[in-house]
Amino acid sequence: MSGNHDDHRQVRPWRMIARRKSRQIHVGKVAVGGDAPISVQSMTNTPTADAAATIAQIRRLEEAGADIVRVSCPDEDSTRAFREIARSVSVPLVADIHFHYRRAIEAAEAGAACLRVNPGNIGAHARVREVVQAAKDHGCAIRIGVNAGSLEKHLLEKYGEPCPEAMVESALDHARILEDLDFRDYKISVKASDVFLTVAAYQALAEATDAPLHLGVTEAGSARTGAVKSSIGMGNLLWAGIGDTIRVSLSADPVEEVRVGFDMLKSLGLRARGVNIIACPSCARQGFDVIETVRVLEERLAHVREPITLSIIGCVVNGPGEAAYTELGFTGGGAGSGMLYVSGKPSEKISNAGMIDRIVALVEARAEAMRAAREAAE
Repeated sequence: MSGNHDDHRQVRPWRMIARRKSRQIHVGKVAVGGDAPISVQSMTNTPTADAAATIAQIRRLEEAGADIVRVSCPDEDSTRAFREIARSVSVPLVADIHFHYRRAIEAAEAGAACLRVNPGNIGAHARVREVVQAAKDHGCAIRIGVNAGSLEKHLLEKYGEPCPEAMVESALDHARILEDLDFRDYKISVKASDVFLTVAAYQALAEATDAPLHLGVTEAGSARTGAVKSSIGMGNLLWAGIGDTIRVSLSADPVEEVRVGFDMLKSLGLRARGVNIIACPSCARQGFDVIETVRVLEERLAHVREPITLSIIGCVVNGPGEAAYTELGFTGGGAGSGMLYVSGKPSEKISNAGMIDRIVALVEARAEAMRAAREAAE
């Protein structure tokens, strides 16, 4: 939103989220926790041993805005390729480790910024000690990753089933091991595919530790279903101030995970990145094809990183009002044209046919001016 409108709305108490106070760690160059912005993560789905394919996918994720990318390391071929991958990308990489602790040590040596370890799978205390030493030696953070589907046997026997208490106990037990080994550069996740279980576990964990928390509803589903489940569960937690870094788990292109993650944070005022399009659902009053226009604009403006708000409204019922609170806006009219708004004020009447090109040009020009001003200030 533009200057005065944005300042006016931000001071309203019902728009404020008081974030939980957590200690800060670093995943490579990215600060996680404390007063750092909530970071957005995704995970590659290419075979890690295919370094070229994995590097290409990570670069697409970087372009989409991913702050951190996780890469699975299931075997020695993967950790061998990890070194080349880490050297070839800019984003910090998390090595995802299951079952074999040696993969964690190899990944640390190969340039991982963080090691994701599932405590139910990694093995004995001595193996954890070796992993921690490797993390210390190579400047890695650690994520304690608790999943409802892979809780330790003794906790399942104690509680009878996966439940918030069992997940939190698992997380805190392994945090204690790291603390006893004089290691505090860790974050924690307690994920489940069930939204209620996920939220309850994170709520309890947030009260029990000051460690930064990595949020996620694991195995959430397809692009649509997973986005809905993730938004309900993670949105609930983020609104309560819980969460320092997020990953939206979708059975879809990993780039979509990043887009949904930023959309989630933007909707709560927790991150501002890229163009935020406010659009009507369209009805018989629309003066142009709103749905197709928004689709094309999202595609053509996906490269813009600066935070810019754009309203695309089909008719004059709500169009002028929405445009008053956005930097750019277009309101449908009649006879194949509509009104363009700049900084909340009517600017020019343009044809529906030329509307998309004109809006794209204006957004890109504004983004370039914002980028130049930011760089000058730095």
